[in-house]
Amino acid sequence: MITLENVTFGYTPRRMLIENLSLTAAPGQPVCLWGPSGCGKTTVLRLVMGLEKPRSGQIIRPEGLRISAVFQEDRLIRTKTALENVTLFAPETAAEEMLRRLGLGDGLHQRPAALSGGMRRRVALARALAHPFEALVLDEALTGLDDDTKAVCLEAIREAAAGKYLLLATHDRAEAEALGATIVRL
Repeated sequence: MITLENVTFGYTPRRMLIENLSLTAAPGQPVCLWGPSGCGKTTVLRLVMGLEKPRSGQIIRPEGLRISAVFQEDRLIRTKTALENVTLFAPETAAEEMLRRLGLGDGLHQRPAALSGGMRRRVALARALAHPFEALVLDEALTGLDDDTKAVCLEAIREAAAGKYLLLATHDRAEAEALGATIVRL
């Protein structure tokens, strides 16, 4: 289980962004963080990944948990092709298969500058899904994708994260519902 117990966090001591948040995530039971921009969804995901430390409370997660993530920014290496970006974290066969699954077969050998914004989002998602993980963290991972492309990506996420931890932040309630996520309002 991944558990947050009475977690409080703020970037400055005078303004707490998150106060006394408690939640539990279990493998196979997706959790979606929901709320307006600036309410702390991304910060909670950063806390879960260990990129931030709470001011009080505790975060309990399995020792050595392998986490794969898609951030709001694509975070692709501009000098590498789509395939090279994904093979940084996954075997080439798995990387190519995931890129093709997400509709990027024609863009395997293109650098990010030659790809559209939606294609770059899918490369970032392919990188996260092809990487061997036990927990998947998605922060607005499907923003800007058309409905058909989003449906393909949601199916790939469902399959890759089956029986694993899945935590996501999104403004699109339909995404959370498509993944069967429990919605936690912040």
